[in-house]
Order: sequence, then structure tokens, then C-alpha cells
Amino acid sequence: MKAPLLEARDLARHYRVAQGFFKPKATVKALDGVSFKLEAGRTIAVVGESGCGKSTLARQLTLIEPPTSGALLLNGKAATATPEMRRQVQMVFQNPFASLNPRKSIAATLDEPLAINTRLSKAERREKIELLAAKVGLRSEHLRRYPHMFSGGQRQRIAIARAMILQPGVVVADEPTSALDVSIQAQILNLFMDLQVENGTGYVFISHNLSVVEHVADEVMVMYLGRAVEVGDKKRIFAMPLHPYTKALMSATPALHAADRRERIRIHGELPSPLNPPMGCAFHKRCPLATKRCAEDAPLLREVDGRQVACHEV
Repeated sequence: MKAPLLEARDLARHYRVAQGFFKPKATVKALDGVSFKLEAGRTIAVVGESGCGKSTLARQLTLIEPPTSGALLLNGKAATATPEMRRQVQMVFQNPFASLNPRKSIAATLDEPLAINTRLSKAERREKIELLAAKVGLRSEHLRRYPHMFSGGQRQRIAIARAMILQPGVVVADEPTSALDVSIQAQILNLFMDLQVENGTGYVFISHNLSVVEHVADEVMVMYLGRAVEVGDKKRIFAMPLHPYTKALMSATPALHAADRRERIRIHGELPSPLNPPMGCAFHKRCPLATKRCAEDAPLLREVDGRQVACHEV
């Protein structure tokens, strides 16, 4: 049986943080045991409110930061921060202007990965750059320009081209459209999907916008306070969410047609501090279904109706 393109096994990332004078350091469990598998040509979307651990997960998957515990496998082998790993796993950041070097032209930005990681001649690299630039909607004259000379949508296209220039197996996209106008968002999402069809790339797509997720994802992982609470096929989860937190997220998604609108479920209270998470289920203080067991016993993911759900009451 062929190994998944990318597999995370109980990935965790903990930080030691100071609490002030004369107090011991505390541990923040930003990511607390997340597992999933990604196949070639598929997209898993990671959703949840701010502070749930989405961006921390992105940094672990790209080994920008090493995980505190757990395992990350690439094509069935342990992933390490080597040049081969960098070629196979690329990232598209939320803010393209901050992630592009303002002192380098677009041609130099796209040439650098090829010069470092391949043996292509200068002419061959130039040809490859111009071909990819055309695919992402950039003209030849754009390659001589610098990042500040482009709009936000154009800069994101450049960032996608840079991530795709080495034809990686996996691309981690961290909120890649959140800073863009709605009309530009659609263009960028279609570009992602076209490149996926052409190259068979697997995407980990991190977003808080469920309308975007419904458009691009094959699978969905809903996170809350560093843990996955529901994981499964996109169509199943959007048609009938099971976890109370997933239901609340889905109910807040705008819908154009009245028949598609869900009854709004309001979550009361704030996201608990990761410095002092509640005992038991992390969601129980905000959950309408919470029982005494929820306050004492943290639920584990289990198979329910074709997906995995971490809830005692489902």
C-alpha cells in the first residue's frame, strides 16, 4: 500500500513563556496532538477561530519550527529540515508583501530556488520562470519589476509562483486570500486549483473562511485550542456537522439563498487562554451540550458517521 504524501502523527508544539517576576514559566500548548494524512492531488482545509493553532500547525508542517513531539512523514519517511524536504514542501504566506524580498526583482526571486536546488543553466532557468509566470498571469515585463510595484493580488500570484517553481509535492497555504478583495480571491483560488490539477500537488489550506474552504477542500479538519475536534470529508461535514463547535462555525457562514441558510448558533464566552486551558473538553464552558463528564474527561477522536469527532455527546 502506497504511503500518504504527507502524514502528521500526534504533532505537538509547546512553548515556555514567562509570566512575570518571581513566577515560574508556564507552558502554552499551541498545538496538542494533531494527526492527519494528505494524498497527492488532494486538499485538506484546516479551520477554526484565531488562536486555535492553525498557523502553528503550518510552521510544523514546513519545519520552520520543529515539533515538540510527534512525527511528520513525507512519502512514508521521517521528514527532516534538509534541502530535499525544502524542495518537496513549500509555503504560501498570508501577507505576500512581507514574504517577498523588496530588494530583489521578481525574476531574481523566482530564479533563486532554481539556482540553489537544480543544475539548470541560466537560459533553462529563465525559460522555466517565464513559463510559470505566464501560468500565474504575469507578463515577461513584470519579471524586471520589484514587489512594491504590484497590487496585492499580483504579489500573491508571485508568491504562488515562487512556491511552485520547484514543483513541490506539498504546498501549505496559510490564509492565502484573507488580505485580498473578494474578486481577487476567486482568481487566486482558481489558480491554486488549476496548478493542483496540472502538477498533482497536495495542499494543506489554512483558512477561517468557510465559503473558501467549501470551494477548494476535499477534507476538512476543524481545530479548537490546539486540537482537532472534527475531521472528515468536506461534503459530509458541510452537509451535517456533528461537533457542537463545527455546527456553530457552519451556522455563521453567510449564504446567498435563504434555503441554504442555517439557524444561527451563538457561542457564548471567549476562547480560553492556552496558558490555562479548562479541564476535560476544552470547549465545554461554551458548549450547549456540555455535561459533567465533559468537564472532567477530555474526549478523543472517534469514528462517527464516516468522520472523526471528539465529543462525548455525539
